[in-house]
Amino acid sequence: MIKLPTIQERKRFRSPTVTPQALAWDGKQLWMSSRDLGFLYKIRAGLAPTTASTAGSDAMEIVDEIDPPGIVWAAVFTNDGWRFTIGKGLNDDRYVYRYDGNGRFEKLFACPDLTGSYLSFDGENLYLSQWYEKLILKYDKNGNIVRKIDIGAEICGHTFVDGIIYVLRGVEKPNENWRIARLDPREETPEVKDLAVVPFAARSLTFDGEDFWSNHRAANETICFSVPN
Repeated sequence: MIKLPTIQERKRFRSPTVTPQALAWDGKQLWMSSRDLGFLYKIRAGLAPTTASTAGSDAMEIVDEIDPPGIVWAAVFTNDGWRFTIGKGLNDDRYVYRYDGNGRFEKLFACPDLTGSYLSFDGENLYLSQWYEKLILKYDKNGNIVRKIDIGAEICGHTFVDGIIYVLRGVEKPNENWRIARLDPREETPEVKDLAVVPFAARSLTFDGEDFWSNHRAANETICFSVPN
């Protein structure tokens, strides 16, 4: 069995909010949600790298605060606004919403069995993952599921880069164990190939055009990293 390398950490920031959950890139800046506070934030990330021992609260700055209609579990920017997975009520029922950036949230459809988490977008279609079902679901423009992709492990984030899906997969319990993998959704039966070990309890995955980003929610940190060649 081939031993995987570890991701190459570029920057580690103290998150500007507690329990950072959703994380996404809109082409200019990061967006982040807080699981416990329930708010959604626009974030400016500083350029100076930090470490776990020296990370300061000024490394990432909140530039706007938004009050969504529930807990934002996942976010992705699309060609007609944002898509969010939002949990509502005592049962944390999950729905996909559209957000136009001007304060208006529109409920689009319910997640299957009211469960679902992370989101990605290929330029035309939305993809929603189900953590414990180990699936990524492809949706058409009307909110219908048109494909199911088996990832073979629990999923804690995914994003598109040049038509390829990069996914954080592994197991949450008893000890969080995650890897970043990739697959080509254009293949009839995509092969999921592990690339590197992610040495923290990751939540969410996004790509800013150069590097990947994920949250270490339990530590209130946000990590920028690359994948070894």
